[in-house]
Amino acid sequence: MRVLSMKIAEYVDRMSPLWVEGQIVQLNVRARTAYLTLRDADVDMSLSLTVPTNTLNAMGPLVREGARVVVHAKPTFWTKRGQLMLEGRVMRPVGEGELLLRLEQLKRTLAAEGIFDRDRKKALPFLPRRIGLVTGRAGAAENDVVENARRRWPTARFEIRHVAVQGPDTVQQVGGAIRELDEIDDVDVIVVARGGGSFEDLLPFSNEALVRVVAAARTPIVSAIGHDVDTPLLDHVADLRASTPTDAGKSIVPDLALESSSLREARVRLSQGLRGRFAAERRHLNALASRPALADPSSLVADRRDDLDRMTNRSAYALRQRLSRAHDQVAHARAQVVALSPQRTLDRGYAVVQQVDGTLVTSRESVSANDLLKVTVADGNFAATPVSATPTRDSKAPTPKKKTNAARKTRGDDA
Repeated sequence: MRVLSMKIAEYVDRMSPLWVEGQIVQLNVRARTAYLTLRDADVDMSLSLTVPTNTLNAMGPLVREGARVVVHAKPTFWTKRGQLMLEGRVMRPVGEGELLLRLEQLKRTLAAEGIFDRDRKKALPFLPRRIGLVTGRAGAAENDVVENARRRWPTARFEIRHVAVQGPDTVQQVGGAIRELDEIDDVDVIVVARGGGSFEDLLPFSNEALVRVVAAARTPIVSAIGHDVDTPLLDHVADLRASTPTDAGKSIVPDLALESSSLREARVRLSQGLRGRFAAERRHLNALASRPALADPSSLVADRRDDLDRMTNRSAYALRQRLSRAHDQVAHARAQVVALSPQRTLDRGYAVVQQVDGTLVTSRESVSANDLLKVTVADGNFAATPVSATPTRDSKAPTPKKKTNAARKTRGDDA
């Protein structure tokens, strides 16, 4: 261990003096040497620092716990305890103007990231189930928020976290309380409240780490830091900025008296509206009941019966006319069929001549003398034999016979 400690001390001794900025967390002044703990303003990292008492006294009342300083120091390693320390030679306070410049640069950087955008801000619930409150212990800010909220809504419930609201532990404790309350399901809104103070007192509420914690919270957050003129960066990232803790207490819950009055007025308007609607419906019902159809309901049946009778008569008349026209059409068609029928032709003296096999004789050349033919007339049929016809090619001309009266009659008929 001795060799290792000596080697580390030799390595640290070769380091050059440097300028370092931090926040004074602890301050213990001895006779010739002041022992301080210098902490990073953004993260939880610190180093021990020794400064000559004369150097500390030269800075006057500006040096106190929570103040930001810039120290020109030389790193050293204390081998007896294995501790890395800084030996301060020159110390200067960080001026307010320089801090304002840094805050403005940080504000521009965060705004460029969209952390301050209005569209990412969450709306506060109308009536939160439980209200988270992050504030100092036994401070006026807590009383302002709680009393004003319960004055407006007596049953308001609070989940309070007491934290340091001034000094080097503010950022860590306030950020941790916000994360803790954000994990509770029935905490619907979180208020971060602190009374007024100097610029340096309110500086932790412009810390980048705390601003990002608020931006990442799922629960709506109300910022109530200082007075109306105080505007730390927490006011820009919060979902609602209250000018004072009293204003925050009035903003997170509705006014019971006002809501009760509005409810009574709504009930009166609803009652008046219902009475007016009932009266209008009653008048409409009376107007309907006074109509003849409702005064004598049988008149509706009588009117429908008359309409039914008229329609029945019209239908029967139309059907008779349709049947009459159809009967005339059938008679006309029948007359045409009869006029064009073969029987009517026979009645006029025509005859149908057929061969024995039923073939119609349509030409003189299709029959021969002595063929047996069937002749159909109007009142029946009979058989006939032609005495003269066109001879066939193979037959010889018949021998002329003595003409009888019957033959002459037939030939006269043929003529």
